[in-house]
Amino acid sequence: MKIGGIITKTALCAFLRGVNVNRKNMKMADVCEVFRQDAVQNVRSVLATGNILFESTLSKANLRSNLETRMSQHYETDVHLFIKNKEEIELILRSNPYQVRSDLHIYAFICENGFEHTLMDKFNTITPVENENAQINQNQFYWQVRKGLTLDSSFSKILAEKQMRSQFTSRNINTIQKVYDKMTVL
Repeated sequence: MKIGGIITKTALCAFLRGVNVNRKNMKMADVCEVFRQDAVQNVRSVLATGNILFESTLSKANLRSNLETRMSQHYETDVHLFIKNKEEIELILRSNPYQVRSDLHIYAFICENGFEHTLMDKFNTITPVENENAQINQNQFYWQVRKGLTLDSSFSKILAEKQMRSQFTSRNINTIQKVYDKMTVL
């Protein structure tokens, strides 16, 4: 980013899709090393679920293209990632329409622009399990499901379909909060 003729770094998070698929187990330390080969600094992971924090002066579009290519070559499989800045992650947290409860999971979906409507259309085709809901708020798709019933939900089976995989990744709202908290100290 350029402010007043000075190029500044932006704090970003790359959310990787499917870090343990196709028998490719991506160790976060290894992923961070691949990221360091690009024009990024201060690379570190948050949890072991494919959340990579870093800083860069490059645009998100260029970073995504470069990092997906580098990661796909390194792991010899298609790698999909979604890059968000701190403000976008804060909006995900603020826009959560559900009350956090100990008996429910709340997932935020990070996806291609407009894909939140596809997710909502797919959700509307199922018979929800107990306390299962979905909603779009601020162009963000959220899914709430009772703990222990996530894999029993018809919606989770739809999410696992091959044609869906490159379009989104999801994170528990608690993970999003941890990512945001770590970004504030970058």
